[in-house]
Amino acid sequence: MVIKKTEIEGVLLIEPRVFVDARGYFFESFSERDFERIIGPVHFVQDNESMSQGGVVRGLHFQRPPFTQTKLVRCVRGAVLDVAVDLRKGSPTFGHHYAAELSEHNHRQLFIPKGFAHGFAVLSDVAVIQYKCDEFYHPESDGGIQLCDDSLGIDWRIPLAEAIRSEKDMHLPLLRDIESPFIYHS
Repeated sequence: MVIKKTEIEGVLLIEPRVFVDARGYFFESFSERDFERIIGPVHFVQDNESMSQGGVVRGLHFQRPPFTQTKLVRCVRGAVLDVAVDLRKGSPTFGHHYAAELSEHNHRQLFIPKGFAHGFAVLSDVAVIQYKCDEFYHPESDGGIQLCDDSLGIDWRIPLAEAIRSEKDMHLPLLRDIESPFIYHS
């Protein structure tokens, strides 16, 4: 796998080595041994899968301490714009975001460490994403920020006025209106 650092410390774009022949393709989507050697120890405890129709935008979500989550996200059908927003107080990139197109064709994965909000926009007719988490979901620890917050500067690549969003996501606070529970450690 090829690991590419992004402009936000800790967020990594992962491109697996894909082997293609007349039968199709093969790649390792995760190897704990290689992951630990390159990125460090992360113990994933839960795999999630989400199917969404075109025009859906989900997020921006996070889990508050002590149940913060590191995620490894990939799109197995269709295409999404996957976004991570830095919420770590004291970070030189606090409030900045990184966005990557993940698709069934490019097989890319986005590694999102603790201290980030996560969301995605569906760019295809249908998309299925799968993501690993290193902490179980705890509803009492659920948090989020408004995905259409202008201060974030995110180009979701679909018109947000027409986006399909959950009622919950439409009522999340702006970044300026939350007290971030995350601390940056250099």
